Amino acid sequence: MSLPAGFISTRDVLDEKLSGPEVRRLEFAYGNEELLYGLDLIGVGGPFYRVTPWELEDERGVRRINVSGYSAVPFGDMPPAITGFIREFMEKNRAMSLPQQSSSPWRAALEANLVRLLARELPSHSDDQVFFCSSGTEAIEGALKFARAYRPGSKYSISFTSAYHGKTLGALSLTPNPEYQDAFKPLVPGAVTTPYGDLRALSTLIRRLGPDKVTCVVVEPIQGEGGVNIPPPGFLTGLGELCARHGIVVIADEIQTGLGRTGHWFESAAQGLDPDIVTLAKPLGAGLTAVGATIVRRSIYKKMLPGLSSKRHSNTFGGGSLAMAVGLKSLEYLMENDFPARSRALGEVGLARLQAMQARHPRLLEKVRGQGLLLAMQFQPMLGVPLPGALKELLFEATAILALRQIHEAGVMANLSLSSKRTVRLTPALDMPEDLLTQVFDRLDAFAARQPTSRHILTNTPAGLTAQLARYAATPARNRARSYE
Repeated sequence: MSLPAGFISTRDVLDEKLSGPEVRRLEFAYGNEELLYGLDLIGVGGPFYRVTPWELEDERGVRRINVSGYSAVPFGDMPPAITGFIREFMEKNRAMSLPQQSSSPWRAALEANLVRLLARELPSHSDDQVFFCSSGTEAIEGALKFARAYRPGSKYSISFTSAYHGKTLGALSLTPNPEYQDAFKPLVPGAVTTPYGDLRALSTLIRRLGPDKVTCVVVEPIQGEGGVNIPPPGFLTGLGELCARHGIVVIADEIQTGLGRTGHWFESAAQGLDPDIVTLAKPLGAGLTAVGATIVRRSIYKKMLPGLSSKRHSNTFGGGSLAMAVGLKSLEYLMENDFPARSRALGEVGLARLQAMQARHPRLLEKVRGQGLLLAMQFQPMLGVPLPGALKELLFEATAILALRQIHEAGVMANLSLSSKRTVRLTPALDMPEDLLTQVFDRLDAFAARQPTSRHILTNTPAGLTAQLARYAATPARNRARSYE
């Protein structure tokens, strides 16, 4: 029996029978039309198709090197090392596929390997326990509940300026970005923000709130969405010592930094922090499935999930066998190839290339930052005139958006950083061939040469497009259906 008229089959999609215009028409009709309209305006809305794991092409056949993916594509698109294993898993696996209330060999193996890996870096974690979920923001939500259960009667959770921990309500409360937060206030009570990297400010805040009233401090060892902000030496060590004195739970958000991207297995450990809870996600899924993990000291885990109350936190798909198998294989691939060491070495080369670019074009690039294969380019504002708050923020965002468009035109797909509005991030696959990574920086050099000052980002953008973007930014949500004939 065939599908009813008007329905789209899997074969239609697999055989690429949906044209680019038809894909966009359907997305505009049934998906996040406003976002897709904005992406489409600047020419980065796709759809895109894999040529190699590290290169994508658009519907016209234009090939670009992909260093986007927000750290969630650690081995490129559809990596053979993982997809080949998935085929074998589908053929041979006999373990229950969704073991919600039973033990599972795949979950058991990944739990053991994650704890053993963390304990290798931080021996105090040798008897930790793991809770699996389906995303990084869920891992943070779980971590907040573990901390609250461990510190009954406390009410404050501290995060830092420019932090990004997710967009579910608890995680959002610790993500101090008005664009993300304002429409959803009041948020979870007790969320407090302090300057990132300022140990004295943190100490003062804890003293003011009362140490026994502080549940936890949640920290990214390097802020990704914030624009690759690296804290000063000693900050994380001091944070850990301060919280340990008062029994405050430390949650290290390693969702972007963990498992090799920054050149270390765990960036928090590399910077001298021994956290109580570690959250992981992005690289475990290999860009193919959703895996989140919250690794917790046993004493804290037992407070949250004791005896008959062990079911008071759960996740429907967390621990599913396919997700666990992919996570296990991803971890295995990372370890067998020592990708943290590779990231560290290639990141040093990449950062040096960006620093040379910034030195040649200081009126284009204000700063460049990076560690391992987590890199950022912060642009000068396109207009060198003072503007009031809202207009200034809009200008900053437009600077990065138009820079992203022109980087895309130069043959490189990159990431925006909306908590650092003049910043574009580069998150290449950890196994990207060196010659392709060299091409990325060659293309960025060519991009910079075409706009040696940030003002050129604006003047090199067609006036009609600038006007369309201005209207898009200024008008409320509406039906933006367009003709794709």
